[in-house]
Amino acid sequence: MQALEKVTIFITRTKNGVTELLLFEHPNAGIQIPAGTVEIGETPLEAALREAKEETGLQEFENKTYIGLMKTSLPKDRFVVINRTKVFSRPDVTSFDWAQFRRGIWVNSCNRAEDEFFQVEYKEDDRYPNPNYVTYKIMGWVPKECLSQELVRHFYHFSFTGDTPAEWNQFTDNHNFKLFWAPISELPNIVDPQRQWLDYITNELGYNLNSTTD
Repeated sequence: MQALEKVTIFITRTKNGVTELLLFEHPNAGIQIPAGTVEIGETPLEAALREAKEETGLQEFENKTYIGLMKTSLPKDRFVVINRTKVFSRPDVTSFDWAQFRRGIWVNSCNRAEDEFFQVEYKEDDRYPNPNYVTYKIMGWVPKECLSQELVRHFYHFSFTGDTPAEWNQFTDNHNFKLFWAPISELPNIVDPQRQWLDYITNELGYNLNSTTD
């Protein structure tokens, strides 16, 4: 099964001798680290640069260091979209298709398969974590070849030496993100599983985010 490649970018700066990590507050999904999908035709580094620019608004980075990767197999009821696809009303490409899934979207299995199709659903809650209700849902049939349960996540460390406001907003991917810097030693609560990414690069890959910020 073809794996979907993802990237996560840890962007740091040194201010008054303290290493700070760039984070953003998603309007509906907590505090996060810049991350995204490697698009078809991109290298992981190209994707990391694009995502960093799109999600932060910053344009110039130093010391673009590759940290390593993490391979993940999804549970049997979970898929990720590897090829943009229409969402069909029946397991048939001639059936009506009023919606589509883009590459990188997470979907849940409906535990139905027919011929070369899976029935899946995309569900978005009003907030994450601790949702109150489902605010948006798409269910339908997609070709099996458009789905995967294997992920490869590439981790990068970029440093930034320019000036920024204490906080600023960046509109991307239909959301308004609030960007801010936080000391590595006093990070706020970062949403799961992103918090575990920090533990992974430190404990499993042996990387120190203080290593290239001076």
